Parts: sequence; C-alpha cells; structure tokens
Amino acid sequence: MLKSRKELDAELDATARAWLDAALTEAAHAATEDATAEALDSAASPPWELRYAAAGRHCGPAHADSVRSLLLIEARAPLPSVTRLYEQGTAAERRAVLLTLHRLALDSTALPLVEDALRTNDTRLVAAAVGPYAAAHLDPHAWRHAVLKCLFTGVPLTAVARLDERALGDAELARMLRDFAAERTAAGREVPADLRTALALTEIAPAAPTEES
Repeated sequence: MLKSRKELDAELDATARAWLDAALTEAAHAATEDATAEALDSAASPPWELRYAAAGRHCGPAHADSVRSLLLIEARAPLPSVTRLYEQGTAAERRAVLLTLHRLALDSTALPLVEDALRTNDTRLVAAAVGPYAAAHLDPHAWRHAVLKCLFTGVPLTAVARLDERALGDAELARMLRDFAAERTAAGREVPADLRTALALTEIAPAAPTEES
C-alpha cells in the first residue's frame, strides 16, 4: 500500500527526509509552466526523473513505491515523462508508475503502459496494472482478459479494482471463466478459488436504473 508524505516522514531518517524534501521540491518546480517550457527546450530528463530512479537507494526499497508515486504526483507528470520512466525503468520503477496512473491527469492516454504490463508474466506488474486506472479505462474485452491474466499468473483477484462492479452480469466473462476452469480441470490442475468468486459475481444482475421522480 502506498504511504502518504506524513507516514513517510514518520518512518524515514533525517537524511532520507532531506533527500525527499529536495526531490519533491524539484518535482513541484517541474510542474510549473516555466519549468515545462524549459524542459521542452532541453533533451535532458528533468532532475526529478533522476530522483525517481534513485528513490530506493535513498529512502529504502520498502518506501520506494510511495516515494516514486509522490514524485509523479508532485510533478503532475505528463505522458512523455510517465512513458519514459516506465519504458526505461526497472520492474520496481514500472510498478510505481502503474500504481500512480489513476492519480495523474492522463485520461486514457497511458493505456499502452497497462497493456504492456499485462503482456508480461511478472506478477508484480500484473497486479499493479489491474488497479483503478485499468478499471476506469480498459474496455470490456481487455478488462476480461486482464482478469484471466490474473488467474493464469496467480495474482489474487483482490488486486482487480472494481471487480465486484464490472463483473456483475457479465455473461462473456462468465463464459471465459468456465472455459478456463474446464481447461484446468482437464489438465488435472486445481481451479483457483478466486475464479469461483468471480464467476459468482457474473451471475448477479446489475441493479436496474431507477427513474427520478
């Protein structure tokens, strides 16, 4: 779970807090119009992006996701920065991008990053990719396949944001889940308990819209 700035300040030592203060100041500067104009005139990455990669070294691996997320938010990271950090980053750096997408003003433009993560078999990336951003922007076909990807790779369906909402009454998802279960059974493999939970959701009809009086 991502931690707030207040929580980080309570857990980091003085050296790490000072580093984080400087990093977030640089990120905030990058969010200003003047800094954006400067960045467009330069081929170099803004300083806060370099801080992003160094977060684990200065604040510890346990806090790296939270620190990186705060940097992205403070910088109001635009799509080019988000894409660059994802494409050039380690798995841990990519995960932090995916965990933060729903808190950035990107609309659906960052979907290629989610789709890329879902093509991997890295369970850390798959779990991060099916969060609130995917729930809001993946179309039904892609979202169903994301659910199946979780089952295939062993990612708990608790990672899938709004599963209980999007799965309701989804007959196509139900068919896919049954097919997956049949394949597992035929191969002598255990059917994940999560599959049964999701299948039960598909059998619940969405509530009918009510007319305003």
